[in-house]
Amino acid sequence: MNERPLVTGPEEARDPPRDRPTSVDRRTALKVIAASAALGGAAACQADGGAGPSSPDAAHVSLSGFDPLPASNPLARGTPTDPDLLAPSVPWEGVLNEAELEVAGALCDLIIPADERSPAASEVGVPAYVNEYVSAPYPAQQEDLILVRGGLAWLNRESQLRFDAPFPKLTLARQQEICDPLRYEPDAPPALRIQARFFDRFRDITSTGFWTTDEGMRDLGYVGNVPLPSFDGPPPEVVSALGLTAEDLQ
Repeated sequence: MNERPLVTGPEEARDPPRDRPTSVDRRTALKVIAASAALGGAAACQADGGAGPSSPDAAHVSLSGFDPLPASNPLARGTPTDPDLLAPSVPWEGVLNEAELEVAGALCDLIIPADERSPAASEVGVPAYVNEYVSAPYPAQQEDLILVRGGLAWLNRESQLRFDAPFPKLTLARQQEICDPLRYEPDAPPALRIQARFFDRFRDITSTGFWTTDEGMRDLGYVGNVPLPSFDGPPPEVVSALGLTAEDLQ
């Protein structure tokens, strides 16, 4: 049985998220990018020293020329503002490059590895979800793109400096050693607060991607969206905990 690592143990991985900042100003984002400058900024994600990630302009995808696909739902136009949820499509290209996605996949699996209840995050397409999310041409996602891209570059830079290998090639123990100080931003060392904010945001995106898959819902024990022959109401212990009685629910 594979144990979940310290960065998100079984209890922590399933706890509701704590309150945390949801936005990153330009100065904070630039500090994250600057942390990677020693190995060529965001290009540090390239294990082979090749070309770095695409231009930041790639994050600013225009939807003005989006030509919707034929909709399977006649009540939906299949556009970004009126999507066809029966036949969903993504009208923008992913901007994370192959090397960045490799680091993202390793980090996803560090956060949610395979165990006896579910597969690892990368096995159910979470890195692709991360790419789709941070590539979206909306202000919040474009802020997250800067933070995520800089954070992935920092991970590879730190891995190279400390262990002379890119992050995806490290052992689980060494990946944990790098990430454990980032688990909770208020408790992170002052010099790692921005990196902890990256880790916190990446963990949120990873968790959302994983627990909205069929495998993730089974992992949670979620039984919604399925037909039931009958509904007996909430369990008595839940009703009691709310200070109600069965009569109150009639």
